[in-house]
Amino acid sequence: MSVNIADEKQNVYLVGLMGAGKTTIAKALAKRLAYHFVDSDHEIEARTGVSLPTIFEIEGEEGFRKREAQVIADLACLRGRVVATGGGAVLRPENRQQLADSGYVIYLNVPLKTLCERTRHDKNRPLLQGTDPLLKLKELHQQRDPLYRSVADLVVSGNRLSAQSLLPLLLKEMGKSWKR
Repeated sequence: MSVNIADEKQNVYLVGLMGAGKTTIAKALAKRLAYHFVDSDHEIEARTGVSLPTIFEIEGEEGFRKREAQVIADLACLRGRVVATGGGAVLRPENRQQLADSGYVIYLNVPLKTLCERTRHDKNRPLLQGTDPLLKLKELHQQRDPLYRSVADLVVSGNRLSAQSLLPLLLKEMGKSWKR
């Protein structure tokens, strides 16, 4: 089914594992659609005044997921947003429902080795701070891939496509004509 996002003014959500390029793509897409860009992880940090690793350290993953669910519920009430979600946003059924009900969901599916390359030096990824980040990404992918697919309106296999080269494809698939 073709969706004309601009006419409906619904939100657009990008989901996928950490390092998939959700923030970069969301920024470019928001600019092209003249929507507001929101990164749900940054919104959590802004609301709490601390970094994600600090939230994980103090409240654990469960505390973080509660905060994430509240942010997603709040964003789902708004319109005209392109939202880069956190990699685990799909873990809670209520989050998946909120995303599906309030917008168009794009799953950026990127090869695990590429994700590992992109995230290997990032200290703001609490779930990857163990001894084998690639193994952890494999585990996360096995757990989350079916959830991403269950909520996605569009699945994009993103190898090494830049945001600018991916943008026309996304707009076409979303039912919006590409104009330069």
